[in-house]
Amino acid sequence: MTLSATELSAAFTARFGREPAGIWAAPGRVNLIGEHTDYNDGFVLPFAINRSTAVAAAPRRDRTARVYSAFGEGSLVSADLNELSTGSVQGWAAYPLGVLWAFEDRGTGVPGLDLYVDSDVPVGAGLSSSAALECAVAVMANDLSDAGLTGPELAALGQRAENLMVGAPTGIMDQSASLLGEEGHAVFLDCRSREAELVPLDLAGSGLTLLVIDTRVSHEHASGGYASRRASCEQGAKEMGVAALRDLTVKDLAATAGVLDEETFRRVRHVVTENARVLAAVDILRTDGPGKLGPLLNESHASMRDDFEISCPELDLAVETARRAGALGARMTGGGFGGSAIALVDSSAADAVTAAVSDAFAAAGYATPAVFTVLPASGAGRVEG
Repeated sequence: MTLSATELSAAFTARFGREPAGIWAAPGRVNLIGEHTDYNDGFVLPFAINRSTAVAAAPRRDRTARVYSAFGEGSLVSADLNELSTGSVQGWAAYPLGVLWAFEDRGTGVPGLDLYVDSDVPVGAGLSSSAALECAVAVMANDLSDAGLTGPELAALGQRAENLMVGAPTGIMDQSASLLGEEGHAVFLDCRSREAELVPLDLAGSGLTLLVIDTRVSHEHASGGYASRRASCEQGAKEMGVAALRDLTVKDLAATAGVLDEETFRRVRHVVTENARVLAAVDILRTDGPGKLGPLLNESHASMRDDFEISCPELDLAVETARRAGALGARMTGGGFGGSAIALVDSSAADAVTAAVSDAFAAAGYATPAVFTVLPASGAGRVEG
């Protein structure tokens, strides 16, 4: 988070005239591999990152929820908890208020609240700033209402808020990574069973650095591109007679090509091969370590660019330049249509890759990218109070 816990507490007091009951934080995430597989009941391999969203909060005696954002729009939104319903809140406040609505909707009452939000997870960069906000609010509401919900249960509430209040048809991956992550590990998640396993991801110990290249091209999950890809996947599963694309294997693709139209086939091929890449990546991390992941990252980007068509010129330039400058592998990460790429590099080459990408963007006339490193971090929880 941008502010320290002490500073955030003081900011809350200055805004609301009283001290917070506590401070809770939740990290953003990088998806190492496994894109658009989560809502297809497939496999994903994200990890929580060392950038987070924090919420200072205190209960109220009435049914009002007041949320102030110190980042982004920097505004105060107030709502009556009794009047929240799907689609009743617009803009950034739909994420935190949507979580409170989801608690209420499942029959877990939450008190009226004053919330002060701060974050250093870039918005629109594909690092799941939305899930970080949802999960920070979820662990806070879980504590203050004594609900005793588990991490997977809180992840489901966050997803429900994003699907129904925000209107973004996202899967369960982002919230699961933010809640279940552990330092030095990735989260291997089966999105059908919701079973999660921590897989070692010791980047520093392997002499590696993971660069995030934020293209500054903002993406939006509630927009039509994401929804149309999901609809194509659902159509492909229906035409192939399976519950979800998870149920198809790479060996099934030849038969699939004879049933589906060309575009739907390419969408299906991405999901099926991406699931296989996730499983291969988990095996590599268990046996050889992260240094061998490069080819899978490269294959994943090609699949997203050509079959799923969710890349953009800025992402492609970032990936191609990083590879030419010595990256072991690179791919776009997140929902696509902008956002960030990741590049796995030997730590000694990180500065050279960063400089090469910045130079390439300048030569192309693109906005200067933000390039920074991330490490696997622990998941959401209470940090003070």
